[in-house]
Amino acid sequence: MTVDATLTARGLLLDMDSTLVNSEAVVELLWQRWADEHGFALEEVLAIAHGRQGWATMAALLPDRPEELNRADNARMLADETRIVEGVVPVAGAPEFMASIVALPHALVTSANIALTERRMDAAGLPLPSIRITAESVTLSKPDPEGFLKGAAELGLPPEDCLVFEDSEAGISAAKSAGMRVVGVGPRAIAFSPTAHVDDLTRIRVEPLTDGRFAVHVLR
Repeated sequence: MTVDATLTARGLLLDMDSTLVNSEAVVELLWQRWADEHGFALEEVLAIAHGRQGWATMAALLPDRPEELNRADNARMLADETRIVEGVVPVAGAPEFMASIVALPHALVTSANIALTERRMDAAGLPLPSIRITAESVTLSKPDPEGFLKGAAELGLPPEDCLVFEDSEAGISAAKSAGMRVVGVGPRAIAFSPTAHVDDLTRIRVEPLTDGRFAVHVLR
């Protein structure tokens, strides 16, 4: 492997689903059920759903539907997602990547709630960062930048010093709106013009520097 790009940062902000944890089988199963109930094709739903909180996806697809119905559907879906962990595995390279950043400032920024976050990270065998921004932490879902801005604030860093790892259009858009650079992870991410792109986390190497920053090497 050779270095394709090097990005420097003082903190990392990490999405969870499809960035660290492969939970797509469960996600597709439950959204298929919802899509069937409401007359949508699964592909139509997933084009919006990735990266967003469930209620926000429902609101985008059914703009005239009362919010309380979307919130209720979202609560039921979260309960099912928390219960079903078959097929939830780490994204390739995620265990090694998480081990390499354990001593560096980093936070999880996910659209999942606390219970689902803990369940999926545990199912994938990944350590849970001490700083995490979950659905309970924000009033607005990605693509709004609120979650990433809160993550940077929790790290005590300005947005421009943070590097985001994301897979979805909503997440990449949120990071860019927050004034942050983005490493897109996985095949979906490349279409949304991240700062750099990797197929999975086996292509990332992190190197501490002497001035409090660290270098993130993107390999090809």
